Amino acid sequence: MKTFIVYFSLSLLIFNCKAFYLPGLAPVNYCREEDESSKCKKTVELFVNRLNSEESVIPYEYSHFDFCLPEDDEKSPVENLGQVVFGERIRPSPYKIDFMKNVTCQEVCTKKYDKKKNNLLSILRKSISLNYHHHWIMDNMPITHCYQTEDGKQYCNTGFQMGCYTKNDRANCIDRGNGEEAYYVYNHVDLNITYHSGAKEEWGTSFKENGGRIISVKVIPRTIDYKGKPCQISNTEPLKLPLKDLTKDQTYQITYTYSVTFVQNNNVKWSSRWDYILESMPHTNIQWFSILNSLVIVLFLTGMLAMILLRTLHKDIARYNQIDNGEDAQEEFGWKLVHGDVFRPPRKGMLLSVLLGSGVQVLCMTLVTLAFACLGFLSPANRGALMTCAIVLYVLLGSPAGYVSARIYKSFGGEKWKSNVLLTSMLSSGIVFGLFFVMNLVLWGKGSSAAIPFTTLLGLLALWLLVSVPLTFVGALFGFRKRALEHPVRTNQIPRLIPEQSIYTQPIPGIIMGGVLPFGCIFIQLFFILNSIWSYQMYYMFGFLFLVFIILVITCAETTILLCYFHLCAEDYHWWWRSYLTSGFTSVYLFMYCCHYFYTKLQIEDAASAFLYFGYTLIMVFLFNLLTGTIGFFACFWFIRKIYSVVKVD
Repeated sequence: MKTFIVYFSLSLLIFNCKAFYLPGLAPVNYCREEDESSKCKKTVELFVNRLNSEESVIPYEYSHFDFCLPEDDEKSPVENLGQVVFGERIRPSPYKIDFMKNVTCQEVCTKKYDKKKNNLLSILRKSISLNYHHHWIMDNMPITHCYQTEDGKQYCNTGFQMGCYTKNDRANCIDRGNGEEAYYVYNHVDLNITYHSGAKEEWGTSFKENGGRIISVKVIPRTIDYKGKPCQISNTEPLKLPLKDLTKDQTYQITYTYSVTFVQNNNVKWSSRWDYILESMPHTNIQWFSILNSLVIVLFLTGMLAMILLRTLHKDIARYNQIDNGEDAQEEFGWKLVHGDVFRPPRKGMLLSVLLGSGVQVLCMTLVTLAFACLGFLSPANRGALMTCAIVLYVLLGSPAGYVSARIYKSFGGEKWKSNVLLTSMLSSGIVFGLFFVMNLVLWGKGSSAAIPFTTLLGLLALWLLVSVPLTFVGALFGFRKRALEHPVRTNQIPRLIPEQSIYTQPIPGIIMGGVLPFGCIFIQLFFILNSIWSYQMYYMFGFLFLVFIILVITCAETTILLCYFHLCAEDYHWWWRSYLTSGFTSVYLFMYCCHYFYTKLQIEDAASAFLYFGYTLIMVFLFNLLTGTIGFFACFWFIRKIYSVVKVD
C-alpha cells in the first residue's frame, strides 16, 4: 500500500508538470543540410521564456505582452517541477533560423493597434518603464546581451531589455535629446550565433565545412521605426510608443524584425561554452575573501573552545573527580552544581522536539542538495534541477524528521505520541505551504507566469500528504520503539534556585550575541544568493557555497557550546531552548539583511511586489531558523552529555 501511495503521488506530480526536463546533457550537432546519417539538425530552434524585472517581483509570460507568436501550433518544451515553481514558462518562438544561413532584416509580424487595444499599449509602456527583460534560449544556452564596462571589460547579461524609458535615466537608453519623456520599444534584434566546427575525427563524418555546434548566441536589441515601409536596418529613427491612449481615428503599428549572423570560432570548445557567461558574473576574488573571513571566525572560536576544553574544563573535571569527602564537596561551584537539574525537561518540550525534527529534515536536504550541486548534477544547464532536487529530498526525508522528533520527545517524558507525529509532519511544512499558497494567490490575481497551476499545487499537496506524512509516521514509529535516552546524571525532584544573573548571562543578551558570528560567516555569500533570486543573476559557485555551509555548521556549533558553558558556570541550567534560539537567532539577522537589500539594492515600489518579496523572505528565514537552531541544539546536547558523563556524581 505504501509503495502504491508513493508511485501514485509521484505520477500525479510528474503528469501535472508534463515530465522532467533535463536539457544540455548532450551536444546537438547542426548542419547546413539535413543529414539523417550524421544525426544533425538543420533548424536551430529559438525558445522564449518569461519576462522579469528587478523593479518588480512579478514575472509574466511572453504572450502577456502581445509580441509575435508562432503561427503553427508548436508544443512547448516539457518543464520539470523546479521550473514550474520558479515560474519559468519556455515557449516556442516565431523566429525561424536555419544553421549557417545569414538573414538580414527578416520580418516576423506586424502588430496593429487602435482605440480598442489601448490596454495592450498601456501594458507595453508600463513594462518598459519597469525595465522588464526578455529571456530567450537557443540550444539550451541563454541568449546574452554583451556590452563594455567602464574599465574596458566585457559584461554579458542573460536577457535583454524589452524597451527603454528615458525618464528612468538608463545609461544604455536612446539619446534623450531635451530630456523629454519617451517610451522606445526594441522591435529588432541582431542575433550573432557563434559555432564550433569540429574535426572529421571528432564528428565521425566529413561535414566539417557544413556542420558545427553552437557555443554562444549574443543579441543586440534595436528600435527602428519602419513607418510602414519594407524592412531596412539603415533606417535609424527609433520607434516611439504613444504617450497617451489612442483616440477613435488614431492607429499605431509595431513591426518586429530580426537579423542572423553566423560566425565560426574553433578556439572555443563546446564543453567550455558557458565560460564567457560565468566569467562575467562578478567577484570570484570577493568569494575567496568571504571564505577567509569565515575561516578567521572559525579559527577564533575553535581556539576559544580548545582553551576551555583543554584548560578550564579539564582542570574542573580532574578536581571534581579527586573529591572524596563531604567537606570538599561543599567547595563545588559552577557547572558542577547544576548536575541535578541540567537534564530537567524544558517547558514546551513538544514544540521543541517538533522543530528539531523539522530542522534535521532541512539540514539533511541542504547537505545532500549542495553535494549534488558540487558534483555538477545541478548545473545552470539543467534548469529547475536545483529546486526539483530540494523539494524531492525534503519530501523523502520525512523519516529522519519523525525519528529525531520522537526520540527527543520521549527523552522529555512525553506521552502524547500521536500529537507529536502529527505536528512534526504538519507544522513546519504547513507554515511553508500556507505562506506559499498566499503568495500564489497574489500571483494568480496579477496574471503572473510565476503563479503555479492548480493541478501542480495538488501534486505538491499529494507529495506532502501521501509521501512525506507517511514517511514521518514510519520514522516516528521507530523512534518511539527505541528506549528513552539515558542521561549521564539523575535529575533532582526539586528544581534548584537559579542565582541572579549578570547582564551578560541573561537569556536575551546571550541569544542576541549568539547569532552575530554565524551571520558574519555567510553575509557576503548571502549577497550573491539574493542577487541570483531577485536580480536574476546566474549562481553557479556551489563549491564556495558548500564550503561556507560547512563553516556555518561549525560556527553555529562552537558559538552555542561556548555560550552554553558560560551559562552553566553561572548556575543557569535552562539550556534546552536557549541552545536552539542562540544559533537560530542568526535567522533574525538574515531577515534584517534581506530588508536592507530590499531598500538599498532593489527599486521596488509596487505594493504587491513588496508583499511577495517579504512573503518569500519569511519562508527562507523560517527554514534557516530551523536549520541553524537544530545545529546549535545538537552541538550543545552532545557537549553537555559529554562533560557530565566524565565527572563523579553521588
